[in-house]
This record gives sequence, structure tokens and C-alpha cells, in this order.
Amino acid sequence: MANIKQIAEMAGVSVATVSRVLNNRPYVSEEKRKAVMKAVRELNYKQNIHAIHLKTGKTQTVGVILPFVNHPYFGAILEGIASEALKANHRLIVCQTNYDPDEEIGLLESLKMKQMDGVIICSKAVDWDRIEPFAVHGPIVACEDTGNRAISSVYIDHYGGFMTGMRYLIEKGHRRIGYCIGRGHSFNSRNRKRAFHDALEQIGEVPRREWMFEQCLTIEDGVRVVHDLSEMEERPSALLVSCDQVAAGIIMEARRRGWRIPGDLAVMGFDNHPIAQVLDLTTIEHPGRRMGEHAFRLLLSRIEKEPSEPERVELPYRLIERGTV
Repeated sequence: MANIKQIAEMAGVSVATVSRVLNNRPYVSEEKRKAVMKAVRELNYKQNIHAIHLKTGKTQTVGVILPFVNHPYFGAILEGIASEALKANHRLIVCQTNYDPDEEIGLLESLKMKQMDGVIICSKAVDWDRIEPFAVHGPIVACEDTGNRAISSVYIDHYGGFMTGMRYLIEKGHRRIGYCIGRGHSFNSRNRKRAFHDALEQIGEVPRREWMFEQCLTIEDGVRVVHDLSEMEERPSALLVSCDQVAAGIIMEARRRGWRIPGDLAVMGFDNHPIAQVLDLTTIEHPGRRMGEHAFRLLLSRIEKEPSEPERVELPYRLIERGTV
């Protein structure tokens, strides 16, 4: 079997240069890189991955925890993670958990057993108190604000984002406002609810419990919301929806019933997924792909440098005005 020394001799370079090329490291001229890869092909060289792991202590593998792979919100984050992992020559182990705590802990146990170099958490059900102890076994980066914990994070201000949406609706003359959110007990949802109540309190309005919808994640959930609204004697004039997929379901079902959007019901989304542009949906843009890119780069820097202090990166959001408000 060919070895690195033979590759170096055939390519006319040093063993160190061969090592840099094989490990996708910088500071190698394109001419030398091509010569090394030509020798690799001609000698039919295969790297011994296990030996590399023993030598470097790294697996070049990163775990990703997310509840659903087919949801556009998480798909955008995963796309950003995957694009940066490809550039860095790292593999991903993607664990779809369906918010099952045992599945989440299972992937973290793999980090503890050194089967991967780090973990990115897109969203989770397990409390941070259970997750935080795993950070001693390898870096963990979360796609939400973790506060003063040993876990780094890339996030947006969901309180600020929802408050921006509420103020926009209020400026447009709405007072009877409801909301649709996902998991009501999650960190982000708690901040959204707080913004909703604060905004109504500022204008002297009392929140109506029947206009607050939770467990809204899909288009079908949006259809369910309109069905519930249709049975009410008094409906809200506007809904602030934490997911464009849900907003899409609301708009399509409302129009099917003959409701005018925004005349009978104004709808404001959150995320700015492609469906928002198709439906001319007013929304708050969530930078999902950029969040995934930042999360992977932050994780990689911690894998390579092993800093002691957690890092927090806040990304901006923006209001996109279209035709549903």
C-alpha cells in the first residue's frame, strides 16, 4: 500500500506538503496541490482515517440536533451549516429528534464518547441544565440565546422581532391583535409572548386568550387556526404569526372562505421563507442560512482553538413590507 513518503517522492514535494494537501490545509500552491493529487490517484492512495483520528484527536465530524429536517426554518439553518462544513472538509451527523429528549441526549452522549468533535443545536426540548454538563466533552453551539452559560450561541432577538411586528400592526391601526406561535414554553416563544403582551399594554388593550394560538408549526396548523376563528363571534383584525408556513395556511384557508386579506384579516409572518414572497406576505426576516453558517464557523473555531469562554453572536432581523397588512 502506498504511503505519504512515496506520494511526496512522485510529486516532488516534501512530506509536510503532502500532509497539508491531504488535510485540506492552506499555504500550498495550486501547482503543488495538483501534483500531490495526481500522485495520490496514480498510487491509488487511501487515507487511514482511524490513524488520523488517533494522531490529531479529531474526527472531523460534527453533530447537528434539530427537530425536523423537512421544515423550512430548520432546513435553512441546516443549509448554512452544511455549506460551511463542506468548505472545511467536515462531515455532519444530523439527528432529527421530533423534540424527543432521549434522542437529543443520545447525540450528546456521542460527543461525550468522542465520536464527534462538537455539536450544533438548532432547537431542543431538553433543559439547558441537562445539556450544559456535556460542554466539558466538546464545544456546543446553540441557535438561540443561551444567556450566561458554558454554551456558545448564535441568535436573533425574538422579543425585539415580535415587538417590531406588533408596533407595525398597531401603526397600521390594528388594536384587536392575536398571535400564532410554536411551542409555547420554549425560550423564544416566551420572549415572543412577552413582547405581545407588552405591546398591547402600551396601548391600553387587554390580550384576548381565544386569539392566542400555540403549537402552530405547519401549513395545516394555519388552516386549523382559520377554522377556529370562523366559529368566533368576534375575530381579531390581525394576526402576528411566528412562522411563514403557518401564515401561508392562514392566508390560503381564509381566502378559500372568501375572507379578504388584509381587509378582513391582516396577517404578518416571521422568517421570510420563499413562500412569503409567493403569497406577498408581510414578514420579519429571520436569517436562517446565515445563522447556520455562523454557528458552524463558531463551532469550528472552538474545536481548533478550544477557548474557555462561551461566545454569543446576535444577528439582525428586518421588517419586509408586502401586501397582507
